Order: sequence, then structure tokens, then C-alpha cells
Amino acid sequence: MDDVISLGGGSVAGAVVSELLKLVIEEANRVLAFRSVLMELASKMNKVRLAFIEIETLQGAEELKDLENIINEARVLVRKCSQVKRWNLSAKAKYTRKIEEINKKLLEFCQVQLQLIMLRNQRLMMLKMGICEQSSSDYDEELSPRPYDNLPKDKLMAIRSHLESIEKELDVSSVFSLVFRDLCSVPKIDKLFFGLDSPLMEVKKKILDDDAVASLVVSAPPGCGKTTLVTQLCHDDHIKDEFEYIFFCNLSKVPTFKTIVQTLLHHNGYEAPTFENDSQAVDGLRNLLEELEEDGPILLVLDDVPQDAESLLQKFQINIPNFKILVTSRFEFPSFGPTYHLKPLGYEDSKSLLIERASLFFFRSAFEDKQDLLHKILKRCYGFPLLIEAIGVQLVRKAFDWESDEEETILHSPQPTVLECLQPSFNVLKPHLKDCFLDMSSFLTQGKIRASTIIDIWMELYSEDSERSNVNYVWHLNDLASHNLVKLDTLGSLVAVTERKLIPLGYGYEDDFINNFLVTQHSILRELAISQSKSEDHHERKRLNLEIREDTFPDWCLDLMQPINARLLSISTDDFFSSTWVEMDFPNVEALVLNVSSPTYALPNFIATMKKLKVVIIINHGLGPAKLTNLSCLSSLPNLKRIIFEKISITLLDVLLSRLGSLEKLSMFMCSFRDREVSYNTKEIAIPEALPKLQELIIDSCYDLDELPDWVSEVVSLKKLSITNCGKLSLLPKGIGNLSNLQVLRLCSCISLYELPESTDRLSDLRFLDISDCLALKKLPSEIEKLQKLEKILMRKCLGCEIPDSLRPGSIPTRDQFVVKKLLIGFLMKK
Repeated sequence: MDDVISLGGGSVAGAVVSELLKLVIEEANRVLAFRSVLMELASKMNKVRLAFIEIETLQGAEELKDLENIINEARVLVRKCSQVKRWNLSAKAKYTRKIEEINKKLLEFCQVQLQLIMLRNQRLMMLKMGICEQSSSDYDEELSPRPYDNLPKDKLMAIRSHLESIEKELDVSSVFSLVFRDLCSVPKIDKLFFGLDSPLMEVKKKILDDDAVASLVVSAPPGCGKTTLVTQLCHDDHIKDEFEYIFFCNLSKVPTFKTIVQTLLHHNGYEAPTFENDSQAVDGLRNLLEELEEDGPILLVLDDVPQDAESLLQKFQINIPNFKILVTSRFEFPSFGPTYHLKPLGYEDSKSLLIERASLFFFRSAFEDKQDLLHKILKRCYGFPLLIEAIGVQLVRKAFDWESDEEETILHSPQPTVLECLQPSFNVLKPHLKDCFLDMSSFLTQGKIRASTIIDIWMELYSEDSERSNVNYVWHLNDLASHNLVKLDTLGSLVAVTERKLIPLGYGYEDDFINNFLVTQHSILRELAISQSKSEDHHERKRLNLEIREDTFPDWCLDLMQPINARLLSISTDDFFSSTWVEMDFPNVEALVLNVSSPTYALPNFIATMKKLKVVIIINHGLGPAKLTNLSCLSSLPNLKRIIFEKISITLLDVLLSRLGSLEKLSMFMCSFRDREVSYNTKEIAIPEALPKLQELIIDSCYDLDELPDWVSEVVSLKKLSITNCGKLSLLPKGIGNLSNLQVLRLCSCISLYELPESTDRLSDLRFLDISDCLALKKLPSEIEKLQKLEKILMRKCLGCEIPDSLRPGSIPTRDQFVVKKLLIGFLMKK
């Protein structure tokens, strides 16, 4: 370590980046235990080294200091790897992840700092060529003058060429690998909480100071803050210093022990075997823990453990030094370990939390003279953070006209349950919001739900044909969030949550694209939604949740003598479900949600009888993509308009062969296409007849999609095509120009896409083009100015993409010069 620090600090006359690279490459080539991953790292660095030598001779290495630090870190890591034995699987997994982190840092350098250097040099070239004018914006302050601003244009162009080659070589698509996902990582803390300082210290003391305590249960009623407490504990500096590994697993839906062990193995970089029984899984967990324990202590958090899971917990009690288990549950497990009872918040902490949450809508000063009112409101919340958020904030909104006799039944109830306390927060909802809230129970709670998925259901259940925009339903989600009945989050930086409202940034609602909005719901709130239907007989419910454990169906499903009238049907199955279905009749179902967990899943034949079915959603909660079969049962449905696949192993050809004559929208999230050898020979299929009404195709985060099949360009009914976060996609069909009705083409974060087909200039109806974060894209089609209806192009972080001369100021009619000049500036400033 000292050698590397002295090297970076100037003991070798301030060694430049290329020399550091040379040293790292030499050491990496000598390491045997990590031959595959380190050779890849060494190969990348070797390829860019010559480019750095050229850059250093042209302009020096001042702006490459951050990269020098990354390379120093890589050299330290390589030296540590050299000390790892081949048989030490634990250390190999650990350092393999660290190598992945180095790759990520290299990618981030390319995406941010390297882009900024390229941007600066490109702007200098444009100034020398007279293409743009000097300005005095904040942007120019970021790119303050450098000694080499007066370099000749040919040298600037040479630098640009070398930087582009570096960017291409450091385009480490392996960071998108599904092998090293954060499957058991500690959740982030996204807001401020009160009253947990003392419980945090007490639990931390038990975990750190009491060597006799190997297992601890944090118990409290739902909504009391158990998960929040242990999450804060895991982020505590003392805990992070003490434990080398901290794993966080949610057990709210009773996943099997084998599945949890497989998840832990995958999280740590291992290929998880298929265990035949729990005994094998116990052995697998013991082997993993023994290997990890060599690096340091381990803390395993099992969150939201259900009542009947005591036998499952006991399987985790493996006698290994420095291994501790922390459980949160509504219940106690005396045979598992001692219990810490988390108490509700005291009055002052409850008041502080209420004011903090309510201050999103009111000024704090509004509470100064309302102490009696606060006392009445907080009496309704019993010190439970969830109730303070779901009930207290709503009552504060009505602070100036709220009467003490309103909903007194809860106040006078001797020992109300949390569900009883939450009931009024449901009762005050408007009828349309009640329906939306109840529909949320169709989804499981151990993950984030895409807002677009929920809205697809609402649009088909509640929209008239004349109201096909999803904007109203976005506001329905906002309203539910403002009542604290759901929580909103985002993926990436395209959108933001401000005051718990979904606010589009930049992308707006040009095409109602909301795939980056995520929704979560507390498990007790899902129970509240489910409880609203339990008073009705199964046959009469508007919404029906069917849960199947192994191959055991609920008794009411057996020997059904009459059809079931539900409009919304949710079926949830576990890992052991064999797709052996009981025949049932659902003639009125319009929306079907299938929550699957098994590695293979066959759709039930009775779907073919659901003639009113409009939307099908299949979400896989298992470890890897689930192989889907019997897709043909969807082909006979005359009203099926929307299909959503999430984490499913399928091919686009499967969809085509199903001949979905009414399908209007197909969405595929995190799906896999690699598991089958598929020939896209579709010459004998009349594509327009197979998918005659398909208007929107969304493919997101499908990491092994390397090319879009040619037949997609024959779906002439398409109006929107969105392919996002597909890191291997390099080509679009040459015939994409045949999509004469296409209005929106979104290709965000397809980092390997290097060109748009020339036929793009035949998309005569195109209004919106988004190529943001397409790092490899070098140019737009030369005739793109022919697209008379094109209103907006988004090209953030596309600094290597050349703009055709026809789009430069002065090359087009005066009426459009301001628009194009604005587009060009936005391109240069990465806005």
C-alpha cells in the first residue's frame, strides 16, 4: 500500500497515468486465482494505455488525476488478490466483487469526467471552427481556462479521438451482470425518524456487547418501526466496523429456507445449487458462513418474520463463531432467542414526527397554538409511526375544522388493533381512490411495484374509451401517497419524488412514459385492503386474491359449482408450485395478476375462458427469470389489450406466434432471452395479421437482448417503441423506417448501440426521439431533418454523437433556427 501511495504522490517524479497502468497490468498478469476477471481488467487497461500516452504528450495529465487514483486503487486490489489461494472461494467472491467495483468506477469516470473533458475539447474545436460563440454561463465556469486552450485544432481532434477510444474500451457492460446483484443489501434510509435513539443504543448493546446472544428478536405490533430500527442499526458506524458482512432478507411472504440460502449464495457471487431438501440447504449455508467468517463477523437480518416461521428460523441457527442473527417480527420466538420489545413513541417524539411529516403541507408555526388539537390527534395514533403518517397527517390537514366527536369509536375502543386504527384512513378516501387502494392488494409487498404496471390495470378497469391518458391515474397515486397509504420512489434520475408527488423532470408527459416510477406499500396496509373484501363470499368479491402453497389450493377452490364474479384476480404461488391447476371459471375477470416464484411456470388453461380479460401481468419474485410456457392460452382472448412480463424467460417470437389479435401494449421488464436457441425466421407468418393492433412495445432492463428481431419493423401499427437499459443492444432492424405510424422512439441507456439505421429518416410520423445515455452512438442519420413532425430530441450524455450539418444553425429555415440552436446547446451542456 505504501508503495502505491508513494508512487501516486510523486516518488517516481509524479508518474503519469500510462506508467501506473503499466504497473497494474504487469501485476494483474501474474495473479492466478483471479485469472478471468483480472485478465479482463488488465486487457482493458492495456488497450487504453497507448491512448493515454498520446494524451499526456499532447496536453499533460492534469485532468486525469481521478483516473490515476482509480488505477492506484486497482493496483492495491491486484496485490491483495495475489495473496488469495485458489481454493479460498470466499475470498475469491469478495475480491471479485471489489474488481467489479473498480470496473464501475472506470465506467463512472467515462460517463462523467471523461465526458466533461471530451465536452471541453469539443467546445474548443467548435469555437475554433466558429460553430458556437463564447458565453459566460455557469457551464463555462465548470470548464475554466486551461494552459492548453490554444492547442491547434488538429491536436484537439487527436485528443478527442483518443478519448473516444478510451471511452469505448472502458465501456464495462459487465457492471450490468445479473450475477452480482444486491439481493441481500441493507435498504437505504430515505427519511428522518424520531424516538429511535434509545432503542437503537439498547439493541446495539445487545448485539455488540453480549457474546452470549447469537440471536435476537425485535418484536412489536405492525407499524411500530421495527424495520426502520434495524435498518438504522445496520447503517450505524459501530455496527459496520464490527461486522464484515451484513445481510438483510425480507421474509414477509414466507419464502422457503432453500430460496433464502440460494439468494445469499447469489448475493455473495456463488452459483447456487438446486437443493433437494432443507438439509442440503443447511449444509450450503454452513459452508458459506464458514468461508465468510474467515474475513470477519457476520450479521444476518431476517425482517418481518411471520408467526408460523419458528421452524424456519431454527434452521439458521448454525453454531459458527462471530455469526449473529437479528429478527424483526410481530411475534415472539422464545426457542429462537431473547426478545427486545420495541415500544411505541412517547408523546414528544410522536409530536415531533407528526410535525415533521405534516410540515410537507403546512408551516410549523401553524401548530404553535394547536397543542390541544395535537394531543387529540396523537391520541388516535398510539405512538405508532405508521398511524401517525397515515392518520395523523390527514387529521392535521383538517386541523382548523376537525371536531373531537369525529370518529369517536376508535378513541373509545379499549384496545384497538392497528387495522382498526387504520380503518378511518380508508373510510375518508373518495370512492375512486378506495378502488385504487384496494387494487394494490393484488401485488406482493416484498418489492417495489412499477407505477406503470398498476396504472395499466386502472386504465383498463376504469377508463372510458375517450380517456386513454394515464395522467389522471398518476395523480391517483399521488393522492394515495399523500394519505401515506403508499410510498413513491424512482429508478434513476429521470424523475423525482417531491413532497411525495411524482414530478416528471425533463421527460414530462410527452408520451405518458412513467416506467421509472416505483410504488411500495407496507404489509399491514395490504392487509387492510384485503380485509375490506373478507365480508363477502369468494364468489361475489370484485377483487379476489388466491394464494397457493406448494400444490395445495384453498378449500373453497375445490369442486366449485358456480363461476366466480371477480373483475380483478390475483394468483400467488410459491417456489414449489408445479403448475398443476384446478379448473375454475372466471367469466368476468378483466385484469389478471400472476405472482410467481417457481423457476418454470405454465399458464393455466382456464385463462382461455376469460373472454373479458383486458390486461395480464406476470411478475416473477423468484431468484432468476422464470421460464413461461402455455402462452397459447392467451391467443383466444378477444379483449386482451395489455401484457406485462417481469423477470420472465421468454422470446419475442413466443409473443408473435401467439397471434394476439387485440393486443395494444406489450411491456417486458428484466426478461431473459438467452435461455433458448431461437430462429427469427418469420417468413411464413403474416406479421401485421399476428399483431394487428399493437401500438406500444416496451423493453426495459433486458440485459441479454443484443438485437431486435427484424419482424418488429413489420408491426406497422406501432406508435411507441421504448428500449431502455438494454446494455447489449447494438443494432436496430434496418427496416425500422417501415414503422410509418411510429410517434415515439426511446432508446435510453443502450450503451452498446452504435448507430441508428439510415431508414430512421423514413419515420414520417415521429415526434419524439430519445437517445440519452447511448454512449457508443456516434452520429444521427444524415437525413434526419426530413422528419417534419419531429418536435423533440433528447440526447443527454451523447457527447460523442455528431449532429448532422443539416441541423446546425444556418443550415435550415430561419423559423426553426432557434429550436435547433437550443437543441445543440442542450446537447453540449448535457441538459
